[in-house]
Amino acid sequence: MVQMTYRDALKQALRDAMTEDDSVVVIGEEVGRYGGAYGVTKGLYEEFGAARMIDTPISEPAIIGAAVGAAMSGLRPVAELMYVDFIGMTMDQLGNQAAKIRYMFGGQIGVPMVLRTQGGTGRSAGAQHSQSLEAYVLHTPGLRLVMPATVSDAYHLLRQSLRQPDPVVFIEHKALYTLKEEVDLSAPPPAWGKAAVRRTGDDLVIVTYSRQVHHALKAAEELSKQGLEATVIDLRCLNPLDFDTVREHVERVGRVMVVSEGVMTAGVGAELSARIHEECFDFLAEPVIRLCGEDIPISVSVDLEANSVPTSQAVQQVAARLLAERSAA
Repeated sequence: MVQMTYRDALKQALRDAMTEDDSVVVIGEEVGRYGGAYGVTKGLYEEFGAARMIDTPISEPAIIGAAVGAAMSGLRPVAELMYVDFIGMTMDQLGNQAAKIRYMFGGQIGVPMVLRTQGGTGRSAGAQHSQSLEAYVLHTPGLRLVMPATVSDAYHLLRQSLRQPDPVVFIEHKALYTLKEEVDLSAPPPAWGKAAVRRTGDDLVIVTYSRQVHHALKAAEELSKQGLEATVIDLRCLNPLDFDTVREHVERVGRVMVVSEGVMTAGVGAELSARIHEECFDFLAEPVIRLCGEDIPISVSVDLEANSVPTSQAVQQVAARLLAERSAA
């Protein structure tokens, strides 16, 4: 076991992959000499050189386009976008090319690349640098989507992503980079696409991912002091989605909250809620509750930003209200 930050776990995953496989290269703005906007690639330039730590112009379409071509030509690129907010600029390269090439080539060739980027709130970066756009990726068949919440998952899931035959979008929450935990780097990785049950309770199931896992766990601790026990499911991957684990606990408990930092309308929370209603309807004691980000641009104001997305207090309050209605009924 070694103690490290989320940031350093990502760096170690890249280092290990690059040491083992000469075809792994990193492509992006300031990933080389500067060490990455969030310090994830710091020091890797000195270890692996300019041929494998490739600094690019400030052009997101060029970064992803180069990565797609490199992946089709025998390399295994890790493309970095400084902010997920700019993924829309890459959707021809990512959504029209990378996601569809295996299908359109009849399985003769794939695009084994990883797109690393970060999203979410927490740095007062304003409306253009604080979004949670994972629904864009989830909506596109052919793209895998990973959103780790823990330091251990940051390491192991990035390592697994670099072994996939198809493009993986790997979204890191900007508020998690300094999170520090103990990690067993030699432990067997979690099964690809398998959710983690972080806490088990019989009163409520909270289904979530990324930073909201930590808010849900904190809320569950507070609820426990009131005699209310919640199950917290960390999805880890949104595609592939481990709905079997969700179904198992929904059928056992019957009350569900879906928590997402993305916006309410047409977001990940909406998709999860719809699927739970469709596949677990007979086991639900009442409708699924969605707690999501507000349908507004994120404010640069610290207070407005913090209150535009779910917090641990909000998760606790909504859960307590839901369970109070159960008791009243």
